[in-house]
Amino acid sequence: MPPSGVNQGSSGGVNRPGYSRAMELLHNLVVLVHFLGFAALLGGALAQLRSEQPVVNSMMRDGAWTQLVTGIILVVFKEFGTEPVNHVKIGIKLLVLVAVLFLILINRKKDFLDRGAFFGILGLTVLNAAVAVLWE
Repeated sequence: MPPSGVNQGSSGGVNRPGYSRAMELLHNLVVLVHFLGFAALLGGALAQLRSEQPVVNSMMRDGAWTQLVTGIILVVFKEFGTEPVNHVKIGIKLLVLVAVLFLILINRKKDFLDRGAFFGILGLTVLNAAVAVLWE
């Protein structure tokens, strides 16, 4: 069931109030790229889970930056929409992602990550997804 204030289109798609079809498509494309950024970040970390010496790989770095840029764009879409924005949730997600980016950036040129930094990146990434999904 769509959230309140959102209408189900005849084709099964969701139409947001105040969005043209082009804006809806653009919004959905940004959401898709946001999900791909998450997949790259999490996948880049999970691919090294059994490695004796995990490293910051390009998928983790690029996924985190993609999450940041598309997340900001999604907040802008929401600010201009009719639904209220949960600024506390957005702030927490931003803070967690900045922590992930910090860990990635300070460790990107090292030969390998220590286990604490690696599991910090992995855990904070999963935490960010949990906040996004479980906090309404």
